[in-house]
Amino acid sequence: MTRPSRPTTLFTGAGLLDPGAGTRAPGWLLVEDGRIARSGGGPAPEVGDAVEVVDLGGATLMPGLIDAHVHPTAFSADLGAAMDHAPSYVAAYAARSLNDMLRRGFTTVRDVAGGDWGLARAVDEGLVDGPRLMFGGKALSQTGGHGDFRGPGRQGNDTHACCPGAGLVCDGPTEFRRAAREQLRTGAHHLKIMLSGGVASPTDRIDSTQSSEDEIRAVVEEAEAANRYVTGHAYTARAVNRGLRLGVRCIEHGNLIDESSIELFLEHDAFLVPTLVTYRELARRGEQEGLPPESRAKVDTVLARGLDALRAAHEAGVNLVFGSDLLGSMQDRQSEEFAIRGTVQPAADVLRAATVNAARLLGLEGEVGTLREGARADLIVVDGDPLADISVLADPARNVRTVLRDGLVRHRRADSL
Repeated sequence: MTRPSRPTTLFTGAGLLDPGAGTRAPGWLLVEDGRIARSGGGPAPEVGDAVEVVDLGGATLMPGLIDAHVHPTAFSADLGAAMDHAPSYVAAYAARSLNDMLRRGFTTVRDVAGGDWGLARAVDEGLVDGPRLMFGGKALSQTGGHGDFRGPGRQGNDTHACCPGAGLVCDGPTEFRRAAREQLRTGAHHLKIMLSGGVASPTDRIDSTQSSEDEIRAVVEEAEAANRYVTGHAYTARAVNRGLRLGVRCIEHGNLIDESSIELFLEHDAFLVPTLVTYRELARRGEQEGLPPESRAKVDTVLARGLDALRAAHEAGVNLVFGSDLLGSMQDRQSEEFAIRGTVQPAADVLRAATVNAARLLGLEGEVGTLREGARADLIVVDGDPLADISVLADPARNVRTVLRDGLVRHRRADSL
């Protein structure tokens, strides 16, 4: 497939936002061949006629955002419904979902159950105009666990290799090991295992622990052998702590952690990906989005404690990463996670979670989430200063002016043409 030419562009009159340092300063930035070539303060360098010069008029120029917990294939909050839909329908939905994420300023996302190598390749080849997609394939779950979306009366389980179904049901270390190898065979960037009950699964309890220690060890061993990592879905301290002790590198959610969990995160230099906006939206719109009654009853359990867990983890210095975890049409609220986190964290720390911290988790440190020389030119132009007011990013339709991925303009707000 023919790649589009990548223009050389000099951005001037910008407020360059460095999320690592937590600073914003006047300056210029040069993009060549899809990467950041140079940047600096003071007068912009002289360039030839072949270079496009764009004066940003004082707008913020910052790295593209990273959401480390998305489900673009989840067209409904009823995850069991995916088993009754064609892969072609799910892929079409995912294409639109990913494009919407890109328009909000997210230039890299991590799919933690549902997306696969085909969807990632479609993005890479330009068939889908979306963020760079880091995928893990299907999440690994015990029978009756958070990745088993059958109701109690349903016996059959669809193991289709493509999009329908976000989970793969396994029992025993041999099945978990085989399933892990299968995801890695397709090029998965990480593996996901269910360590506790969840909201969207119909037959488990939030406070249950899931996957035996031998099963967890098998998955961790396979990931380490392939130079990949394991992320674990978990809410309670008991489930989180089991995973961290057994080598799980990252925890999704963690709403019900305690001080013992914080100590283990720090000891293992592990990552936590809170996903607060999804519980607010499930409480507001879960019923109309197809969330089954048995799942709606669980939302309050995790909703109230999420901000407390985020505050405790932040104050202790845990590696925090941005995630949204929205399902169906609730994905349009993705950016509101910024405003929620901003109620308990300084703006600079929220920004780091969606840039440099996320890049380190994804193994893309120095490549994305930074304005460093040589990094990919994944950039967004923002009206306003997110360091002064993080809620600027919570309203992308109004404030995200332009989005570039690999140096190419992927979205430009109509009034900025």
